[in-house]
Amino acid sequence: MSTKSRTPRTKPPRSAPAKTPAKTRAKKTAAKGPSTRQSSAAKATTTRGKAPAAAKVAPTLVQVKEAVVGQPDLRKKELIDLAVERSGLKKKDVKPAVEAILSVLGEALADGRELNLRPMGKLKVQRQEEKANGTVMVCRIRQPRPVSVKGTGGAVRAAQ
Repeated sequence: MSTKSRTPRTKPPRSAPAKTPAKTRAKKTAAKGPSTRQSSAAKATTTRGKAPAAAKVAPTLVQVKEAVVGQPDLRKKELIDLAVERSGLKKKDVKPAVEAILSVLGEALADGRELNLRPMGKLKVQRQEEKANGTVMVCRIRQPRPVSVKGTGGAVRAAQ
């Protein structure tokens, strides 16, 4: 290994840039033509009157639909009880039918099929993702508005 000592390098002194005489600068800028650039001071003094006032906008009322909050989940047991109540059938007859319907609906969703079940609505799978414990599906449902029977003034719905 050599033990040479390093001496710091010194840079040669910079020479100042040559200044252009004022007459030469004036000739160069005159040859270019009139400048379209304005200094900020010139811009401030050459405003065309006052700035235009912002247009007045009439306030509008926005209606927000209320979110459904606090409703408990509809479980299979409650669904069976409601079906028994509405149909007038016995629970032992309704339970296998409800379970079969739920199974068919689950299989149709797993196959990626759209469900069009009136009066519930049309259900479409938007995205699905496989997870360790099952499949997560993001669905969109479109429910039709209730249709009124003609001639009754909307008092009776067609579904009744």
